Amino acid sequence: MEKTLVIAIGGNAILKEGQRGTAEEQYENVRTCVGPIVELYQQGYRIVLVHGNGPQVGNILLQAESASDLVAPQPIDLCGAQTQGQMGYMIQRAMHNCFMEKNVPGKITSVVTQVVVDREDPAFREPTKPIGPFYTRERAEQLQKEHPEAVFKEDSGRGWRRVVASPRPIRIIEKESVNALLDQGHIVVTGGGGGIPIAQEGNRYTGVEAVVDKDLVSAIIARDVRADQLVILTGVDQVYVDFGKPTQRPIERMSVAQARAYLEEGQFPPGSMKPKIEAALGYLAQGGREVLITSIEMLPRALEGKSGTVIFREED
Repeated sequence: MEKTLVIAIGGNAILKEGQRGTAEEQYENVRTCVGPIVELYQQGYRIVLVHGNGPQVGNILLQAESASDLVAPQPIDLCGAQTQGQMGYMIQRAMHNCFMEKNVPGKITSVVTQVVVDREDPAFREPTKPIGPFYTRERAEQLQKEHPEAVFKEDSGRGWRRVVASPRPIRIIEKESVNALLDQGHIVVTGGGGGIPIAQEGNRYTGVEAVVDKDLVSAIIARDVRADQLVILTGVDQVYVDFGKPTQRPIERMSVAQARAYLEEGQFPPGSMKPKIEAALGYLAQGGREVLITSIEMLPRALEGKSGTVIFREED
């Protein structure tokens, strides 16, 4: 029986720390990512890809602010839609080129995805979602003076970043389209950047100024497509306890109870590993089978049980 994987790729894998963010840099990063995924497609896996957009949407907002005297700024939901289009295109082009190189008769389609959120979500009162590049403290303070409406916070010891509201996703609008394409043998790119946040008001939808966490959206998509496994790709090969400390140690497998205990201890920082663990727990609580957290480079080995961190339900 074919297995269905939902694979979540972070936006920082496509625009890496220290890079300027040129089209060439981003495409090369995407090209590196798609090789292992095409190999899985060749093996018969049904694949859904979800990508982050934190660096990309942050840069679009900075561009808009810099040119605000010449061009009317766009709301964050439209900026998120832009990243879905541009990143979906890069992934599709890289994937098609890989198909041709490997002589694989593959199909891939991107779906512009809307995600319903609640306007009363408490996240709107306390922005936490990092977007855009990392700054020094001095540069962040300068930007704060130039853009008083923006909020900047320190991000896991890596520098300062702009943060925006990140409400919890409730459901995605296009799930029937995603399932139909998956059934037709397509790799489906959906939920890009966590999807475009919208709110239902009566019998209509309206855009919402926010960025939804792509890992939480991945959990909903994994439920909707009845995935066999939710795969969350990150910058490290495994989840670690005491990350960055002399006592750092990797975790190969952990139960839901163990993961919750580590969360309560504060082992997983917000804006970094915490939303990934929360997404994993949310998926498993809804009947999901298993979550794998690893890096793109180690994905093939992790699927063989030779790397990565697996989170499982106690009854399994």
